[in-house]
Amino acid sequence: MASDSSIIFITGGVRSGKSRFAEKTAATWWQQSPTGTLHYIATMQATDSEMEKRIDRHKKDRTKGGLPWRTWEKPVSVGDLAYHFRQEDIVLLDCLTTWLNNEFFFASDDWKDAQFHDDLFDKMWYGIDRIRSHVNKLIIVSNEVLHEPLANNELVLAYSRILGLLHRQIVTNAYQAILIEAGIPIFMKEGEER
Repeated sequence: MASDSSIIFITGGVRSGKSRFAEKTAATWWQQSPTGTLHYIATMQATDSEMEKRIDRHKKDRTKGGLPWRTWEKPVSVGDLAYHFRQEDIVLLDCLTTWLNNEFFFASDDWKDAQFHDDLFDKMWYGIDRIRSHVNKLIIVSNEVLHEPLANNELVLAYSRILGLLHRQIVTNAYQAILIEAGIPIFMKEGEER
């Protein structure tokens, strides 16, 4: 079983370089323990041509790196993948905000129900916790969308509330928490045990 501090949380603004930094971080950890597998959980779905281009760019970037990524395309219920991983594995989840968005999308009108919010938070945290208990390191990428002014929209406010709760729970349980600003990592929490 992994230690309680197997999570590395990496966040930043859109196109801040956080995914590239996360991939380098995953590669560094994997090279220290190359008996494990290097996994990439992709939560993004191709909903339009711009998303298709972004997905293709991410795939090409990983291929160019020459590392043996095993990619899992999983837009919802990410925790279901936990049993595929081993103690030696390094797992990169990119990204939390897209995963949350997908869970809202698949929920139809359930997102209006306060119980749904609690259940969704529990489901996502439980999934993260299941994966982290099976692996050497779980690297989670997220977006800092909470720094922007929030629209007075019930859906946006519900989404933001759950994302904020997830960020807090993840960082509380993380080994490291890193903010990426213009490609530069700012270590907010460094190698601390819980």
